[in-house]
Amino acid sequence: MNRKTLGDFELTIVSDGIYHLDGGAFFGVIPKVMWEKKLRADEKNRVPSGLNSLVVRTGSQTILIETGIGSKLTEKMIGIYGQPARLLENLHGGGISPDEVDIVINTHLHFDHCGWNTVRRGENAVATFPKAKYYVQEGEWQRAQKPAERDAISYISDNYNPLVESGQMQLLHGDQEIVPGISVQVFPGHTRDMQAVIISSGGRTACYISDLVPTAAHVPITWGMGFDLYPLEVISSRKRYYAKAVPEKWLTIFTHDATIPWAYLKSGANGKVEVEPAAD
Repeated sequence: MNRKTLGDFELTIVSDGIYHLDGGAFFGVIPKVMWEKKLRADEKNRVPSGLNSLVVRTGSQTILIETGIGSKLTEKMIGIYGQPARLLENLHGGGISPDEVDIVINTHLHFDHCGWNTVRRGENAVATFPKAKYYVQEGEWQRAQKPAERDAISYISDNYNPLVESGQMQLLHGDQEIVPGISVQVFPGHTRDMQAVIISSGGRTACYISDLVPTAAHVPITWGMGFDLYPLEVISSRKRYYAKAVPEKWLTIFTHDATIPWAYLKSGANGKVEVEPAAD
């Protein structure tokens, strides 16, 4: 496990495993000759994608940011993506039981970000983290109710609707502090209402930036994904994020990087944003 202290908080990366995505979809309009210098594709043109969740221990609460791909994929989806399903095992290895989690924050509701929100018991889906309060943007949940043909495959209603119906999931309206030192900010682009989670303690800041910058390879301002619904807004949101994260030296957590879970960003040659590894 990767673990760091941030002021009075303890941050731990906990993985749900690795799944594989088509490299062309992962890098959108970027030519393969360019992106393959950073991430090697297999014989099926697939690249490894991490499933990095973040546990924040504040001293009084345990917060889980993102819950991976989970265990509810259809057989067809398992054939495409596989089903690593390692989060609960890895949480246990880190000494964290589902009953200990006080808060779960989903950046958005694509199946690879909220899969362990629930588990199936018979015909019903119930909360994996029974004592936790869950948070997501209401606009994201509304999108999940009526997705377009382009992204309908990305949503599995049992990951969130049972929690909304029970009142365990709170639907947010824009930027908001969840608990002292942990807030969410909306960064549209990947979806209209995707939120990042900003963690601040002791004068230091970290950000779980989610699919706005999914891996260290996607740091260049125009290197978006084919999955992004609003590519031009991705660029605008990245500029807004970099304007704070670079000069203030925020620790950036990458949701889908299989080898670099977090790093600092710095201004490089010609003003380009570059990755600066985070020391252990």
